[in-house]
Amino acid sequence: MADTVREVERKYDAADAGGLPDLSGVPGVARTVAGGVVTLDATYYDTPDRRLAADGITLRRRTGGDDAGWHLKLPAGPDTRDEIRAPLADALPRRLAALIHSRTRGARVVPLVRLVSEREVHRLLDAEGGPLAEGSVDRVTAYRLADGDGERAPARWTEIEVELAEGRDPRLLDAIEKKLRKAGVRRAAASSKLARALHETATEEERKRTAEAPRPPRPAEPTAGDVVLDYARGQLAALVALDPAVRLDAPDSVHRMRVATRRLRSLFRSYAKVLDRGVTDPLGEELKWLAAELGVDRDHEVLTERLSRRLNEVPPALRVGPVRNRLHTWSHAHRGGSRRQVIALLDGERYLALLNALDALLADPPLRPAAAKSPRKVLRKAVLRDFARLASRVETALSAPAGPERDEAAHAARKAAKRTRYAAEAARPALGKPAKRFAQRMTSVQDALGDHQDSVVARQALTELSAQAHAAGESTFTYGLVYGHEEALAADRERELPELWAEVSRKRHRAALGA
Repeated sequence: MADTVREVERKYDAADAGGLPDLSGVPGVARTVAGGVVTLDATYYDTPDRRLAADGITLRRRTGGDDAGWHLKLPAGPDTRDEIRAPLADALPRRLAALIHSRTRGARVVPLVRLVSEREVHRLLDAEGGPLAEGSVDRVTAYRLADGDGERAPARWTEIEVELAEGRDPRLLDAIEKKLRKAGVRRAAASSKLARALHETATEEERKRTAEAPRPPRPAEPTAGDVVLDYARGQLAALVALDPAVRLDAPDSVHRMRVATRRLRSLFRSYAKVLDRGVTDPLGEELKWLAAELGVDRDHEVLTERLSRRLNEVPPALRVGPVRNRLHTWSHAHRGGSRRQVIALLDGERYLALLNALDALLADPPLRPAAAKSPRKVLRKAVLRDFARLASRVETALSAPAGPERDEAAHAARKAAKRTRYAAEAARPALGKPAKRFAQRMTSVQDALGDHQDSVVARQALTELSAQAHAAGESTFTYGLVYGHEEALAADRERELPELWAEVSRKRHRAALGA
């Protein structure tokens, strides 16, 4: 069993002999109550090459205080982390190990640092005695572990933490910080206790190696390859970061993970002049597989929500037969996957092999000659190539006869609109605001064609529901009403498409992308 707590806090460097400065006068703070002193003994874990620390993640086993146990902290925004807690145990709990699986990828997790903190607690209360925040003064002793090169001298320092109480306005932290600054207290230079401990306990040789580590020179102007690879790195980082969110069943996490996979795959196809498709195509197929596996239940869930909404729009007097029960039964029977299957997918070797292959590609990218060129011309050409492909597919859809042929053509145009949108998004660092606006126009086309495709899929489901109801001796009247509504909606989108396309395909929009 593990619990998740949203932690909003800031850390400050403090004088060794100092306590918590007087916080009276902070707006909303009525009084400060001393909570005593507690000893916290925490061992921090990471891979030997510190993959967790590189992503701002901390994993510790702590005794003392009222939350003894295993704690995994994942970044969740400025000053904010999600802390997943598990009961105290000798070994790393399996669930926490799973949440770092996309980072560790089978590498050993070993103890790096032990921190013993004497924590002096102060609770900040409002006029009604409600908790606003907790300020603590930590006198820390850090011991380096598992180096195999003999005992090192411990490091010692004092720091102040201010953690916001649940549900309180984050602006309170700004007011507290203003008061702390007046008292001469400044934000901690290190991002975490672990980061400071690793630095403070490093040998002179280690610090020298770090200082002398070669840094690749940053070109005055990035190349086309730089821009494309930066976008790819961002999408891979999103994919890896969303892995624990999917495991924790965070809202919309599966959808966002699918989007990251699709953006990567689309990038490889759009920028074939930059990255060799002989290398990227196999990865694209694996990304397609991952997106499809993630979407088995998600697509069906969206369809069920649409049908349920449509049935609810039907007046009660026209809702004939057990339509809601029929939809529930149909939906349950069509669930192609399950949460358990998604977790098994993320634990599988094929998924980890894909992540490793993407890392390898970014470490040694298969660059083509265009990658070395200035990005504006190369990326603009790629966006316009995708746009030309979209234009051809839209024209095919507009000229196709109504019915399945037009439906299929519109669906192909939708996929082309999405690809063009992603290409423009990737090009934004080079092409600026015109690329952002171009992507927004492509999104409007994608949305209109997407609503049309959703209607096509909904009508197919309604036909199946109607057949099942008829076979069971139930009325099919209501399904027919909803089918007609969906048919009319699709017709509306088809009528709107020529005007929408005429607007977004104006030559001046493409000209704005530059020469």
